Amino acid sequence: MTLPGYNVLITLKIKIKIITPLSTYTRNGVVDMHANESTPEVINILKSVAPFNSLTLEVLQKLVPLLQLKTYPPGAYVFRQGEPSQQCLFIISQGAAEVVITNEKGMETVLGFRQRFDFFGETVALTDQPYPVSVRAKEKLVCYLLPRQELEKLINQHSDFAGFFSQMLSERMRVLYEEIVAEQSYEAYSSVEPPLFRKRVSEIMSTPVLTCYPWQSVKTAVDIMFRKNISSLVVIDHQNKPLGMITEKGLIRNMISGNLLAPEKIAVESVMERDLVTIAPNAFFHQALLAVIKHQVKHLIVVDKGRLVGIVTLMDLIKARSTGTLLLTDEIDHKSSIDELVDVGQQVDNILNALVAEKATVLEILEIMTELHDRLTRKIIEICEEAMVQEGRGRPPAEYAWVHMGSAGRCEQTLRTDQDNAIIYRDPPADQVQAADEYFRRLAEKVVMGLEKCGFAKCKGGVMASNPYWCRSLTGWRKVINEWMTKVTPENVRSLTIFLDFRFIYGENNLVNELRSFIFDHDEESSIVSHLLTQDDIRFKVPLNLLGGFITKKSGPNKGELNLKNTASIHIVNCIRVFAVKHGIKETSTFNRINKLSQLKIIPEDDAELISTAYETLMMFRIRENIKKLKQGREPDNYVNPNKLSKREQALLKDAFTAVSRLQKLTSNRFSIYWLSYLSQ
Repeated sequence: MTLPGYNVLITLKIKIKIITPLSTYTRNGVVDMHANESTPEVINILKSVAPFNSLTLEVLQKLVPLLQLKTYPPGAYVFRQGEPSQQCLFIISQGAAEVVITNEKGMETVLGFRQRFDFFGETVALTDQPYPVSVRAKEKLVCYLLPRQELEKLINQHSDFAGFFSQMLSERMRVLYEEIVAEQSYEAYSSVEPPLFRKRVSEIMSTPVLTCYPWQSVKTAVDIMFRKNISSLVVIDHQNKPLGMITEKGLIRNMISGNLLAPEKIAVESVMERDLVTIAPNAFFHQALLAVIKHQVKHLIVVDKGRLVGIVTLMDLIKARSTGTLLLTDEIDHKSSIDELVDVGQQVDNILNALVAEKATVLEILEIMTELHDRLTRKIIEICEEAMVQEGRGRPPAEYAWVHMGSAGRCEQTLRTDQDNAIIYRDPPADQVQAADEYFRRLAEKVVMGLEKCGFAKCKGGVMASNPYWCRSLTGWRKVINEWMTKVTPENVRSLTIFLDFRFIYGENNLVNELRSFIFDHDEESSIVSHLLTQDDIRFKVPLNLLGGFITKKSGPNKGELNLKNTASIHIVNCIRVFAVKHGIKETSTFNRINKLSQLKIIPEDDAELISTAYETLMMFRIRENIKKLKQGREPDNYVNPNKLSKREQALLKDAFTAVSRLQKLTSNRFSIYWLSYLSQ
């Protein structure tokens, strides 16, 4: 049965809710929204609060019904230290509050104050962590409460607003990123033992170290090695400072050369190896691993304040991992044919699996994989040079440099992806130009073929040194770069974009430095480059709709998925490259470019941290998803289905997209859009 006036009452309630959308109840001594608060008054308050004053009137009007107003009497706590997040931002409409921290003994200290038109609770609202401090009403305090999800929408949809919260957003991304990496299942990527990348060198080093003095005879040193059944001794002075090393291999080499005819009369210092690779005891395992790979040594001398405290050998690292893949670098150097290197290339992928399974960070993964790929490439080039000699073509007729471009040039290649490479060679005498061209093109063909055999697919666009377009003399490169920078065509923009990430791999680094200086010395052309590359990128938006949802493929084999590289990562790469070219930054790594731009105050520190964290996040997702597909026998393609991610992973990905939008806004504000008209002709 319907009671009399029931429909009228319902109608009145609906009207009241529309006219007065903010709640009006009392709880725990805290009085909620006053019923007579009007929308214009709320908007005027928001317009007085940065960064809400950057929002349009239309946005603010839509925001008002979503706010809750609370009144706190003097002395009342808005929240206490250690309490869980209330998942909202507090905007002060009236009154003042004090920020208080309590120590272990219960003593309170006032850290600061918040007054009218200030806000607080932003970090916890975005990170969802417990409150690190308390906030207490100093006098009658009236606050608007903006729900966390609405704050996130504003950050996602308005780049100027997001810029204000860059630091908080970066902190939330970092927390989410570390939590997700920490929870990764080892078995999902590899069947290796538990992670050890957080181990310190002090945990795996051998100590005490067997030593000898430089003035002792070689015979004495050999006797020690024989008695202790070891293959090396560290040479020290009276203060325990390492001076060098005497090894079994080095002794044999000296014997063969005739330098050890009377070992009892020869001092250790005359035959010891003086180039030591040292490392600190508090360094991490991955740093020791990288040092072994990079310097191709079997011993790391552990030094603390200049004194010898331990030694890490190749076998120590191998035992710690038990996978044996550390022997890979030694294998690379001892191979003499491309066919022998094919298996080595496959083992490099195994290292990537192990790194991910052991929860190595993205930066650690990129650093180690880059060193391995570079070393493999250099060995292929050396083998191909020898092949040219065996064919009767001789040694290179001029100095040359082999360079990587694309992801390899940026030190961001993880899986063995398509090749992007080029050759720069010194201008030969006029009568040898044709012969030099033919030599380097033939050499390039061999190297490209060798790389392909080792798993680096040929570039479908032909961006390889075997293509004459990407194999030129220094003068030839200067001419074509000048053309790229002065003739505005889509093809030239594409070529220049590819080339600007070029990085020295093998040969003469001076050629690379000279060409890079040539690019940066052309201020006017570099300005044009900045305009061009900016507009080539900011036309494309990240895949988030107005409601903050993901925009995925509507059809095809990747229906319901989005490409992390093409829709997000590439925008960071392109925009950061624009800043780097404009300001003459020689680093090619996106991370290093961001750091340099921050150091030079070209990009605000908070924004730089946000962008770097976002890029690391995107790389983490790409590496993880590509490895999964590779293990499933599928083609790694940088696609991910966001709806299959956890809620935290989705939140992290949205934050990364927000950071990309922020960077695009910074870039478009910094550079002119004039040159866009040329690209559309």
